[in-house]
Amino acid sequence: MLRFLISAGFACAALSAAAQTFVVPPELWDRPRSGRVMLEQAAIRQAVNTYLAQPGARLVVHHGSSQESALLAEELRAWLMALAVEAERVTLRGDLKTSEPLTVEVVKP
Repeated sequence: MLRFLISAGFACAALSAAAQTFVVPPELWDRPRSGRVMLEQAAIRQAVNTYLAQPGARLVVHHGSSQESALLAEELRAWLMALAVEAERVTLRGDLKTSEPLTVEVVKP
């Protein structure tokens, strides 16, 4: 039993150290955006809250290889900075398929 509890503790520690990923809904880009609208999106709110709760955390915005997807990622980066995320802690990575929605990954230190 003790061995199980120790193993479970290590597993929980490993999971808490793992990065979390949040999918930005594509319909966000179909309407006018504001700070309030951005925070109403659960994925963005959760990503920012997770980032703020973890000193030293970084955000990675994953986007597709198309120019439109890259522009949306740049806009999302600007909104994240407006929501108290330090610019040097946001990285853009064009590693998704063109049809996939943007994702925000919180990478913990």
